[in-house]
Amino acid sequence: MTLRNPILRGFNPDPSIVRVGDDYYCATSTFEWFPGVQIHHSRDLATWRLVARPLRRPSQLDMRGDPDSCGVWAADLSFAAGRFHLVYTDVKRYGRTTVDGAAGVSLRDFHNYHVSCDRIDGEWSDPAHLNSSGFDPALFHDDDGRSWLLNMLWDHRPGRGRFAGIVAQQADLAAGKLVGDRRMIFAGSPLGFTEGPHLYKRDGWYHLLVAEGGTERNHAVVMARSRALFGPYEIHPDGAVLTARERPDLPLQRTGHGDLVETPEGATFIVYLCGRPLPESDRCVLGRETAIQPMRWDEDGWLRTLDGIGTPMAEVPQLPAGRDPAPLDERAVFDGPALPDAFQWLRTPDPDRIFSLAARPGWLRLYGRETIGSQFTQALVARRPEAFRYAVETLIDYAPTSYEQAAGLVCYYNATKFHFLHLTADDDGARRLQVLSVLPTGEGVSQMTAPLAVPDGPLALRMAVDHEALRFAYRAADATEWTWLAETFAADLISDEATLPGLPNFTGTFVGMACQDMSGNGTAADFRHFDYSEA
Repeated sequence: MTLRNPILRGFNPDPSIVRVGDDYYCATSTFEWFPGVQIHHSRDLATWRLVARPLRRPSQLDMRGDPDSCGVWAADLSFAAGRFHLVYTDVKRYGRTTVDGAAGVSLRDFHNYHVSCDRIDGEWSDPAHLNSSGFDPALFHDDDGRSWLLNMLWDHRPGRGRFAGIVAQQADLAAGKLVGDRRMIFAGSPLGFTEGPHLYKRDGWYHLLVAEGGTERNHAVVMARSRALFGPYEIHPDGAVLTARERPDLPLQRTGHGDLVETPEGATFIVYLCGRPLPESDRCVLGRETAIQPMRWDEDGWLRTLDGIGTPMAEVPQLPAGRDPAPLDERAVFDGPALPDAFQWLRTPDPDRIFSLAARPGWLRLYGRETIGSQFTQALVARRPEAFRYAVETLIDYAPTSYEQAAGLVCYYNATKFHFLHLTADDDGARRLQVLSVLPTGEGVSQMTAPLAVPDGPLALRMAVDHEALRFAYRAADATEWTWLAETFAADLISDEATLPGLPNFTGTFVGMACQDMSGNGTAADFRHFDYSEA
């Protein structure tokens, strides 16, 4: 049997990998979803288990107000002097302010931080702010004991290349600050959009790996090398080391943003992000996922894929089969002190404001907060789907008294694209069920289905997704037959590629439960379970 890529499915982007003894740890980005950063563990590079979300305290991360697809970008994980080190960006602003016709000033706020811990699943330190000059920070620990911070440099000035290259500066990790001068070490290749740096030392060479081409279909892994850390760097003679650009037939697309790891036996593997497009619409509803494959060092000292032409591998025979190929069938129950591992929430470091697992034992209580899509405090708890065909189901106990109150199931990407099946109330207080869809078409469109009368008491809600199509259903708690809504909704619009102009789209689809109350009363909704199953 062979390992089927990707190894981390359903929005696990920007991978960074490190080996400590016989253990491998892979960190991936979480953007505006809290807690921040996901770290998976493996012993064989094939079977992976979530072991930590290190940024979970208000003193470490507060993303209230962060725009959609901002927050935590490109976390980098390393190990040195007996400690794990994590550097990451918290993006506070994403956008362009046009002041000179077509040449605008692109002001953005990228704050780069460092945290550390002696155990991967321990209590990580409070963050030390390192700089705000660009995103995708990474640490390189040289063999002379010094550590260096690399990041891409952002240039906001009109007429300049925004992706200005890769800079390096010495990091005093014990003091939590950068020292010495910042130096530009690599301006990038002709492919452009140079970001995601990682640096390695091998046979007297400094090998710099970067992501280039942007995060869409031109994405690529590019390498350069130098005898000195500060360069000059010679670009790989083959151009991109790994890419699916100009090869739309490949099952893994948008491949890039990689990191290297060496096994105890000396074999080199690369982890990298990728996307799996839907076959009909060619949209990546699952967002960016993490893949892995072996690489080879050739006699000329350059790294290449096994086929020598940079092909991303959909199957990896060099590794064991990583997971049971049977579809997932998981029921999450809310009978413990913490949310099941699959679930996250948006932005706020104060989860007690939006949900409780103790207010009604055995139920997840969501408190009605700001509107769905708010960038501050919205009560939305969700998980990632991992397949093109799946269904989710929950049982909700909710008694709204106003049209300002709504709670139910949501298929969510961001504030500009979601489908929200919710219970609400008419002016006469009668409970109603309807769907609010916000779609990224034209200038953006909001639409709502006609309200349906539903029985009082707990109500089961169901969402079924089959590639591009999404349908909703409901039934009374003691009924056996589902009542399906007449409408079919566009699941493929809840994707990276479907977007309004000028917005970042990096997170993929989430499915979960939401509750809002625009009256400010915080009316709560209780959820008994959340079932996720793949067809």
